[in-house]
Amino acid sequence: MNNFCKEVIQKLDEEIKELSFEEDNIILLSEAVVELILVRIKQIKQYVLEKGFKDIDEEINFFKKVKPSIVSKLIYYNAIYKIESKKPYGGDKALKKYLENEVTKLKRFFDNNLDFYRYYRTNSTYLDHKYFIRGKYDIKLSLDTYYFESDHSFATSHDYKAAKILANDLIQVYLEDQLFKKNINTSPKNYLIAPSPLSWTSSKTSLIELIYALHSQATFNNGLVDIKLIAKTFEEVFNIELGDFYRTYLELRNRKTNRTKFIDSLRDSLTRKMDEQDEE
Repeated sequence: MNNFCKEVIQKLDEEIKELSFEEDNIILLSEAVVELILVRIKQIKQYVLEKGFKDIDEEINFFKKVKPSIVSKLIYYNAIYKIESKKPYGGDKALKKYLENEVTKLKRFFDNNLDFYRYYRTNSTYLDHKYFIRGKYDIKLSLDTYYFESDHSFATSHDYKAAKILANDLIQVYLEDQLFKKNINTSPKNYLIAPSPLSWTSSKTSLIELIYALHSQATFNNGLVDIKLIAKTFEEVFNIELGDFYRTYLELRNRKTNRTKFIDSLRDSLTRKMDEQDEE
């Protein structure tokens, strides 16, 4: 089950990146990506309904992590489509008000679902049997009306809410980027902090290799975070612009030999240092 879904999601990510190379218009891109994601979700749903789960743990893992990872992409691109298609044309003042209102919507969702945010972010498990098993809903646990209208053969009470959390992380990054590009500060927390004293002085390719390695190891948020968010964070912390990091990653994948050159060099350098200190 997990391998099949992982392959579908990996292929989807590659297809989305290819579309982003071909289409510069964010509205048209978002529309095309939404259609693509719907096809992949249908493919996964069909597989799940035909094969089922081998045990409760596999079912929980699917609805807690696997399904939200792909549905979050659908929520994200649908949100970007709506945000961009409804943008006002009244100059920076009107745009600032509009974008800040979208940020407020994200905060409102966070405030209304604070308990579940904490549960999900800390990777707690004591309510998994109610949140992420089909047919085991508890109306006392802040259910959305959406759940009662959903297909209960392919939904639990909180898998969509988990996807919403992941999507909102990316939507917030997108909105803050839009505000920052227009030189509009959203809050002191985001843009008025002291600049990082660290600058990345190795190559961009090396940093991108490291980022993808950390992502593949599920190093951040138990793997429940998009590669874009990780890349953005590294850019801010190390004062560097990575540009089209996915294209660089494709170049790494296409290397005939030594595809992990930087990571191999890190291991060799650290081992050498340890050996030298052992000899002292």
